[in-house]
Amino acid sequence: MATPSHHQNPTNSTKRKKTQKNPEANFLYELNSCSKSKDLKAAISLYESAISNQTRLNQHHFNTLLYLCSTFSADPELRNLALAHGFRVFDHMMALNLHPNEASITAIARLAAAKGDGDYAFEMVKKLDDYRVLPRLRTYEPALFCFCQKLEAEKAYEVEEDINKMGLSLEESQIAALLKLSAETGRGGRVYEYFQKLRRSVRWVSEETGKVLEDCFCSKGSEVCFEGAKYEVGFVEEAVLRNGGGWHGLGWIGEGKWVVRKGNVELNGRCCCCGEQLGCVDIGDVETEKFAQSVAGLAMEREVKANFKEFQDWLEEKADYEAIVDGANIALYQQNFAEGGFSLLQLDAVIKEMYARSGNKWPLIILHNKRVRTLLENPSYRKLVEEWTNNGVLYTTPPGSNDDWYWLYAAVKLRCLLVTNDEMRDHIFELLGSNFFLKWKERHQVRYTFLKGTLKLQMPPSYSVVIQESEKGSWHVPIVCDDDEESSRTWLCITRPGACEDLGKTAANMETCENCNGPRCKLAMLNTGGSEILSTGGKNHASQDSFQKSDDKTTSMTGKRKERSP
Repeated sequence: MATPSHHQNPTNSTKRKKTQKNPEANFLYELNSCSKSKDLKAAISLYESAISNQTRLNQHHFNTLLYLCSTFSADPELRNLALAHGFRVFDHMMALNLHPNEASITAIARLAAAKGDGDYAFEMVKKLDDYRVLPRLRTYEPALFCFCQKLEAEKAYEVEEDINKMGLSLEESQIAALLKLSAETGRGGRVYEYFQKLRRSVRWVSEETGKVLEDCFCSKGSEVCFEGAKYEVGFVEEAVLRNGGGWHGLGWIGEGKWVVRKGNVELNGRCCCCGEQLGCVDIGDVETEKFAQSVAGLAMEREVKANFKEFQDWLEEKADYEAIVDGANIALYQQNFAEGGFSLLQLDAVIKEMYARSGNKWPLIILHNKRVRTLLENPSYRKLVEEWTNNGVLYTTPPGSNDDWYWLYAAVKLRCLLVTNDEMRDHIFELLGSNFFLKWKERHQVRYTFLKGTLKLQMPPSYSVVIQESEKGSWHVPIVCDDDEESSRTWLCITRPGACEDLGKTAANMETCENCNGPRCKLAMLNTGGSEILSTGGKNHASQDSFQKSDDKTTSMTGKRKERSP
């Protein structure tokens, strides 16, 4: 029996209603299509039609149009069209009393900057406060870059001050722009300040930032601190040690013209351009003390307070260790097989190796109380454990404790090495944050492997692949590298002929390399690495403005996680 037609009509009618969008929805759909295909002309045509048809527009419509216009504001062919309609769209939006959001202001700021009007771009950012909207770093960028390009230094610094007030942090591109601006306007103190900010912000720089640095020190027209302050060597060395290595922050040091070279750094950390030894950068005194207090505070919240306080007091009396050993991590390493267990032989091998490396000084061994009790019950192990105890190098953590807190606190407080394969990614380490923690790990963690029963220790790297300021006033800047081989990474070596004893020898030992266009370094102590002389600069203004993890490419295996004792 055929189904009556009136049973089909409601369904067909519903489908038709679903496909029939209102004018606003149609406009948004087509506008989004233009945005995805980056078709500015089609978007403007849609906008004109919407106005003619009196289509009701909302903030999202305007933001999409503004985004498209700002995207094409630097396009030579569409720039004028983008600027004209961009400001028109924004005026229309304001006329309808639609409050702009951060995206709206960022777009109009970009349009203003493209027009060369940094003042208007910055004024727009300030207006966000009227709408109780917080700006983002990208919102400030148009005004900042515009002022930098036009060499309006004071206005650029004002933008930076506002960024700082908002609790935002400059990134590499913004710092590079300010550094270049400061060099071109002869503000040597500012150049030093931004160089330090760059050091704190990134480990290595992009090719673009590297070119900015070259220009800053090579340009004869820039007055970039060519007569730095003079200090006693010991004073500078103390500043470097206090800061954890890799920088002193005392201002420009040395005199004479800068020499900028491109070259490599040897595996031992020696620069092939100037022969200077790069440092392994650690966290500074202040950071170390805060780190230790943070670990202790968190430990006493989660452990029995009296137990951890007892450990702190004990450590204070015995504070002469150069290494801490995470006993359970080592003894349980690769023991996940049928006959596996707690390998005291592995632990003993690590202890003896660290003992030998430190000139016959025992490391501190951290073990759970339950582990020690079990070992003492075994006649084969008792003598060794008693030897550790008698020498005062074994600390047994109490029942119910997590020994992670103990070995971490000891390593931080005593500023010594920590032997463990624990990558320290657990929740307790997340509580500490990752900024300086990663830097600390690189400098202090010793990893290990056992290959066919033979121990191999992976000591901290001999140098850190980070921007470094030396005691002699030179700078070494690593450039971003796609290759996993650190020996192939290009570095900028920025120094003065009189600042490094080896530099004169280096310059005398330059010859043209058949395989490249630049000179080649032939330092006797180095057997690889190229060096390309770039150029030198001119006059300097002295400044004393005061104001970090080498890529570990070796894959390490992490031992079993340790359980809590009962």
